Amino acid sequence: MKKIRDNHLMRRILVNWQLYLFVLPAVLYFLLFHILPLFGLQIAFRDYRPARGFFDSTWVGLKHFTRFFNSYYFVTVMRNTLTITILTLIMGFPLPILLALLLNELPGKRFSKVIQTVSFAPHFISVVVLCGIIILFLNPSTGMLNHLLRLLGMEPVNFLGRPELYKWVHVISGVWQETGWASVIYFAALAGVDLSLHEAARIDGANKFQRMVHINFPVLVPIIVVLLIMRCGSLLSVGYEKVYLLQNDMNVSASEVISTYVYKAGLINNDYSFSTAVGLFNSVINCIMLVLVNGISRKFNESSLW
Repeated sequence: MKKIRDNHLMRRILVNWQLYLFVLPAVLYFLLFHILPLFGLQIAFRDYRPARGFFDSTWVGLKHFTRFFNSYYFVTVMRNTLTITILTLIMGFPLPILLALLLNELPGKRFSKVIQTVSFAPHFISVVVLCGIIILFLNPSTGMLNHLLRLLGMEPVNFLGRPELYKWVHVISGVWQETGWASVIYFAALAGVDLSLHEAARIDGANKFQRMVHINFPVLVPIIVVLLIMRCGSLLSVGYEKVYLLQNDMNVSASEVISTYVYKAGLINNDYSFSTAVGLFNSVINCIMLVLVNGISRKFNESSLW
């Protein structure tokens, strides 16, 4: 039976070899850059020394995980990471939905396209350029925002020098940059709404708001659930580039997150095993959150990733 299945598989590959050849680059990419690197996770359980290699480095088990959990920075790093991601989720997740729903109701399609283009544009600004813009605009002496505060008779504020303000600067700038781009998928879904439903609702006397709530929004619900599950699966993932570029000695207590902590421990302090352990802990928590939220969604809603 197994030989028959193997022959059938080989015959199918030979018949459709063009399709398998087309898929081969993607398979090689995931194999080389996503599957094989998993072999290096054992560094988290060893006192890794590059000169000794993987197998000759001493096996220490959960030593580096325990070190991270008992470290002074554990609570600070976890609190900062969760605060930034939760604020981003609360502020950034609903806005693309609202933008797509509102622009879909605009009567002038040309005006709607102009607003879409303007809202999409910030996404293509590199992180380095964005951070440079933020630093220039929020400069306590020459920044545009502080010039405006002076004109209003207020004292200038060092936004990047006050830890309590850093998270808001990070989150608001991120929401501004990504809201337009995140709304693309919702625009695509709204384009497939059956126009006869709107015509029937108009005949029944429904206004624009009622049609938006009862026709357009239900179409977006399955997409919203899937994207929310994926966002929850990256709950502890905050990119280190933006945080690191905006970080300084005055706001480090509020800006140090897991990604910057791993970067400094691994690449600056050359503590490879410890940084790998922290990164692995981050990935495991994200994976658990993804499975948990997906299971809750599957139980109470028909939409889920699997």
